[in-house]
Amino acid sequence: MTVPAAAWEDLQRRLASLENSQQANTADPNRLNLVVFESHRDRLLAAFVMATGAAAVGMEVTMFFTFWGTATLRKRAFIGGKKSLVERAFGWMLPAKNSTKLSRMDMCGMGRMLMDREMKKKNIADLDKLIETAADLGVKIQVCEMSMQLMGIKREELIDYPQLDYCGVACFAENAANANTTLFI
Repeated sequence: MTVPAAAWEDLQRRLASLENSQQANTADPNRLNLVVFESHRDRLLAAFVMATGAAAVGMEVTMFFTFWGTATLRKRAFIGGKKSLVERAFGWMLPAKNSTKLSRMDMCGMGRMLMDREMKKKNIADLDKLIETAADLGVKIQVCEMSMQLMGIKREELIDYPQLDYCGVACFAENAANANTTLFI
């Protein structure tokens, strides 16, 4: 069976294009993506410790907040306004940045209080300081617009952060494709 010359040339051109595209899309080892899905304080602390540590050694870091993680970027837990019953329920039940609980041993807030006290005693940065440091180091925060819409979270409810952007999963997917490491927290 013989392949027509035009088809063979087209196939070679497409293969070369694909190879060039693949070479251009190689993952950058100096980029780190963190998907922040959880709303627990210990996991938020871990995410920001990794983000600031990586940024401090020169990596480009992007944190993508989605679902429960999105709510933790709110300035405070309940913010009124014109919202549906479900959106108000999310506002009442989901923690804001300073009202997050530990994933284990929270003990109605006592574990959180003990952890905060121990961190202060040992001069370990708290969540507010880590967020401030992340901003100073140029860590980008992307917030999932679908999660915001689902939970009724408005842009003005979120923390003030210089590199905060709103996007969808396609934006995250592009970042993940261009980074050597993506972690799900």
